[in-house]
Amino acid sequence: MKKLTVHVGSAYEIYIEKGLIKTCGGYIKEVSSAKKIAVITDTNVAPLYLDTVRSSIEKEGFEVISYIFKAGESSKTTDIIVDMVEFLAENRLTRKDMVVALGGGVCGDMAGFASAIYLRGIDFVQLPTTLLSQVDSSVGGKTGVDLPQGKNLCGAFHQPRLVLIDPETLNTLPAHFFSDGMGEVIKTGCIKSKSLFEKIENADVKEDIEDIIYSCVDIKRGVVERDEKEQGERALLNFGHTAGHAIEKLHNFTGVSHGEAVGIGMLMISRAGEQVGLTEAGTADRIKKVLEKYNLKTNDNHSAGDIISAMQSDKKRTGSGINFVMLSSIGNSFLHFAENDKIKELFGI
Repeated sequence: MKKLTVHVGSAYEIYIEKGLIKTCGGYIKEVSSAKKIAVITDTNVAPLYLDTVRSSIEKEGFEVISYIFKAGESSKTTDIIVDMVEFLAENRLTRKDMVVALGGGVCGDMAGFASAIYLRGIDFVQLPTTLLSQVDSSVGGKTGVDLPQGKNLCGAFHQPRLVLIDPETLNTLPAHFFSDGMGEVIKTGCIKSKSLFEKIENADVKEDIEDIIYSCVDIKRGVVERDEKEQGERALLNFGHTAGHAIEKLHNFTGVSHGEAVGIGMLMISRAGEQVGLTEAGTADRIKKVLEKYNLKTNDNHSAGDIISAMQSDKKRTGSGINFVMLSSIGNSFLHFAENDKIKELFGI
């Protein structure tokens, strides 16, 4: 059992242990006096884990209801969120009741947002089942949905009451989704930990996956504690995401996964940084090799000009330009503001 505590608002625990999904009810009982718990999950995860989670929670005396939505980023819409909230209302959940997000990043973002806006906020627990959600999105309280204008433009900061990470769920994860999660693992090493990056670079992460998850979560925990609402340091966690979100938007959130898009974004901004002398030479090549090692894409069929145009609606922009997360070297990141009329120049076009 590995344990971390996130000290923001009402501090909450993160537990990492194989088999945790089978005993999740006991941990939830320790933090909740709810009578009713709504488990929100998707069509991929429900057949694998919903019965197990329901059984564990019911064993602790809770009444359990479940909401299942179609898996995929295309479901991450305001229409589905409204449907979720109406489901909670129809089942008469009170402010003392709770939501459990059982699934990957899309599920956690949506279930967290639904719990943030229902009755102006009720507790929720993150039970992430993908590598991406375990190492990144389940921690820190970012919740939300996409709009036609861009990714995650509608959302709220709403910290979970508890995060329960079971690495054994990765055994049922298709290879593509494991690679997808590695995009966020690589990002974490790039911005904050040269030693983590070197481990990813030189070893087989599957042989040491619990420690990899722990390292990523611990790094994010520290950043979130120092900057919960993304007023400064937390923005560094967006390395690769400005271009990545633009790429996802250009693909209408289908065909290119989040981790793939972020990987391409990391490579784009690192190459740009090298060209203008802000990033150590050779950094982009190292990132490219490690992306290839974990079967992640290193280019997109849209032009750099198209990607830059799509960036203009990203939530990280300001009226006059965009704050890009860049690397001085592997493990060392910083924010670099580029005026709108200088962005193409930054990317060498």
